[in-house]
Amino acid sequence: MTASDLFAGRRMPLPRVIFTALGLMVGGLMLLPLWYLLLRAFQADFDTVARLLWRWRTAELLLNTAALTAGVLAVCTMIALPLAWLISRTDLPGRRLINVLAVLPLAVPGYVMAYALIGLAGNYGFLNQILGVTLPRPQGLWGATLALSLYCFPYLYLNLRAAFAGLDQSLEESARALGCSPREVFQRVTLPHLMPALMAGWLVVGLYVIGDFGAVALMRYEAFSYVIYQQYAAAFDRLYAAWLALILIAIALSVVWWESRLREGVRYDRIGSGSGTGSRRLRLGLAGRLAGWLFSAAVVLASLGLPVAVLTFWMTRSAIGPVLPALLDSFGQSLSVAVPAAVLAAGMALPVAVLAVRYPSPLSTLINRLAFVGYAVPALAFALAFVFFSLQGPRWLYQSHVLLVTVYGLAFLALALGPIRSALYQIRPSMEDAARALGHGPAATFWRVTLPNIRPGVVAGMVLVFVIAMKELPIAFLLAPTGFRPLAITMFSRTSEGMLVDAAPYAAAIIAFSALFVGVVLRHDRKGGD
Repeated sequence: MTASDLFAGRRMPLPRVIFTALGLMVGGLMLLPLWYLLLRAFQADFDTVARLLWRWRTAELLLNTAALTAGVLAVCTMIALPLAWLISRTDLPGRRLINVLAVLPLAVPGYVMAYALIGLAGNYGFLNQILGVTLPRPQGLWGATLALSLYCFPYLYLNLRAAFAGLDQSLEESARALGCSPREVFQRVTLPHLMPALMAGWLVVGLYVIGDFGAVALMRYEAFSYVIYQQYAAAFDRLYAAWLALILIAIALSVVWWESRLREGVRYDRIGSGSGTGSRRLRLGLAGRLAGWLFSAAVVLASLGLPVAVLTFWMTRSAIGPVLPALLDSFGQSLSVAVPAAVLAAGMALPVAVLAVRYPSPLSTLINRLAFVGYAVPALAFALAFVFFSLQGPRWLYQSHVLLVTVYGLAFLALALGPIRSALYQIRPSMEDAARALGHGPAATFWRVTLPNIRPGVVAGMVLVFVIAMKELPIAFLLAPTGFRPLAITMFSRTSEGMLVDAAPYAAAIIAFSALFVGVVLRHDRKGGD
């Protein structure tokens, strides 16, 4: 169905009209705050805008953000590529355990990883107290790069490991038979076939780094997101904050566009009717196994052992009893927005998924793409757009639970949409046709047939949104009601003030609930580590 079908008087099935109307409402909610952000940015005259943008400060922020993104992508690749190769292509003993441990760092958000690095160094840090070794406090570019890399590399690792598992090894064997050296085989055969996985992983990691706020703020690194918050919170220049947010959105969307352009017209499937070879693992000698274990151990200790050890150390500095009431209260406040946000995201994802699967059309494709706007746009810029929307429109929404829950639902809608859409694809339309033939109306068919069959996908989507909302930081920082102190805000505030002992229990709670997300990832994981 196209937009003209809605207004040209054509008779369309009632369920399609209802789902289309709901989908358009979701798409409108995505675009409405961005429109208000544009209005706020263009309130100034051309000379003022030119003066704001054509300054060295803006260029410096661009360079800083680009340097941070490039550094994180490079470090993540240096970690994830050899690790995925070891797990997928070699007979390294213990690779099943290493595979699980390589994914677990997803439970340690970037700002918690930054907390661990800060708590490790300094005169009162973990290393000095335990080993008498004093390291300089991590900060700036290298500190933010290290913190974000140790958190983000599993995203790239999961993509690469699946690509290694799906690569037809007969292509590499043919190259070796033609006289290519192992290095030439990797450069001319293996690496080109890994490029889709690399680009997909780089896209996820790059978008996260571009929009990150917690780690760069704790490391005092002036990237776009950190300066946007400073400009808005301190009320130095909210017009400049709006333009910085627009630049950040433009950068993120250009990254998505370039990634899609690079994949256009490129084929990586085999041509021919032959069958591919099965997976054969390289036998490592004693030296190879030792090197593989050392590399894997270094990765696991840095990304998982470090935050656990530092958190354990700081939590033993003070009794947990006196902190427990405040911790439970903060946990309850996190729940008060995470639970309704998960329900809202699933509710908004349902009509979008039904349109995409059951009623494909250019309009449903547009609505489906709009559903990903909140996830593609950096969180701080998305939240700032809603700030301007609430201040220029319904002011009663500003700093309310309703607005915070709504923004969470929109920002994480894409996470709920994926599992629900996948579940819908697995339901045969003939089941719904049979229910209608037996006299059930559209609503009864959806309630009695469709919804029970997609319930696992709905639950999985809600779990993903719930866990992400429990640890989300930048949106809460801008939109939190007065006195609202969830786990993420409390932990971040106390860390930024140097109160590492007080922040430790909150960081531990965040890791515990983030582990739910990792559990969902591992449960749906079917490749690698065999």
